[in-house]
Amino acid sequence: MNMGGTGPGGLVACLDLAAGGEEDDHQLARLGRIERLGDLVVAALPYAMLVVSNVMTAVVPLSRPALPVTLVVSAALAGWMLFLFTLHPAWRDRAPIMAVFMTGWLALTAILVGIDGWFGFFSFTGYFLVFWAARGTWRAVAVIAVAVETGTAQNGGVPGMTGHGSVLAWAVIVGINIAVGGGLNFFGTVSDRQSQRRRELMAELSQANQKLEATLSENAGLQAQLVAQAREAGVADERQRMAREIHDTITQGLAGIITQLQAADQAELAGPDSERRRHLAAAAELARESLTEARRSVRELRPGVLQPGQLADALRDVVARWSRLHQVEALVTVTGATVPLTAATEVVLLRVAQEALANVAKHARAGRVGLTLSYFGDEVSLDVRDNGVGFEDLPASLASEPPALRGGFGLTGMRERLEEINGRLAIETEPGGGTAVSATVPLPPAAPIQLPPPVPATAGQP
Repeated sequence: MNMGGTGPGGLVACLDLAAGGEEDDHQLARLGRIERLGDLVVAALPYAMLVVSNVMTAVVPLSRPALPVTLVVSAALAGWMLFLFTLHPAWRDRAPIMAVFMTGWLALTAILVGIDGWFGFFSFTGYFLVFWAARGTWRAVAVIAVAVETGTAQNGGVPGMTGHGSVLAWAVIVGINIAVGGGLNFFGTVSDRQSQRRRELMAELSQANQKLEATLSENAGLQAQLVAQAREAGVADERQRMAREIHDTITQGLAGIITQLQAADQAELAGPDSERRRHLAAAAELARESLTEARRSVRELRPGVLQPGQLADALRDVVARWSRLHQVEALVTVTGATVPLTAATEVVLLRVAQEALANVAKHARAGRVGLTLSYFGDEVSLDVRDNGVGFEDLPASLASEPPALRGGFGLTGMRERLEEINGRLAIETEPGGGTAVSATVPLPPAAPIQLPPPVPATAGQP
């Protein structure tokens, strides 16, 4: 509340919350309700005390008051307060009008106090009116004036004029009233400033909360967008993975089946019956392998050839079946100290080997193929070399060209798989000189070997 503009009703709220701790929105609403109630009470209090004082003057007079005069002055004072204070609350922020109001109030109250001491009950309400009617130094002057009138009423009148009491007793009573009124003024002013500061802080906190809510709402929207983008990226990655899986397994198998069936058809026309049966058996085997790979892709399992053994054994199995199928000599060589590989590394190297062999069967017209699996300590390398016709030309941008321009996913699929595990792909070829495909994958550093501490020799031992 603002003591200068809202009134002493806010003083009640300030005193009620001065010792309070941290305030929230509910406390702010409660403060507003207390202030409004206090304003109503303080606004009605002077009229109530004026009625009480008149009743007590008529019933139990402390002196010999002239009741008609008392009633006339009381009516004038009530009208004065009603017109300048109660009916025009906006005037409370106008210092000149409030100065006129307080001056008239003090004058009329002095008349009533001089008539009878019971009007000290009414004059005490001036301490509350001062908070509306005066500012700064003038407020202190007004408090002193109210204290003098209230002390005079409590003393029964001015000693020199009425003969009631001594001047010293009157001065003490007035001094006590000045101390009480000044204390109320001081603490009310301090509480008013604290309350105003709290209001400002609460307003700032409310604005900050609104901004925070807006930020949280915005963040929620961004999070929803990120989730949607992550979902879309996951779908794209899964599609890409499935495309590679289908190309490396089912597509290659179907291509091999078609090749074997075409060869069987040619053998039926011009070759021996055993040759035709061999091609049909190879086609059936490819069909079974393709079905197994299709089921595995659905279940997202490791390649079947990797289930029972290590990578070298899986490569020997793949190469042996490929060699029987295409009647091309193929050999697997392992060099270096074998170390365990991660499942992802084994799968990628196996897929590279399968894709390289498929390319040899399609394009190289080779008579011999060699696969070398090399362990170098900090990396593992797989080299697939053939003595075929090689490439006429290997574009540098081959990895970035769309599949429609390359006719397949082979080289790009190998390179993408390797990049996912920080590997790299290199291809060397020349016309008539064969082709070499090299896939290299870095290995994580080996953990240092912890040697057991030496056992100290006991007495009598060397």
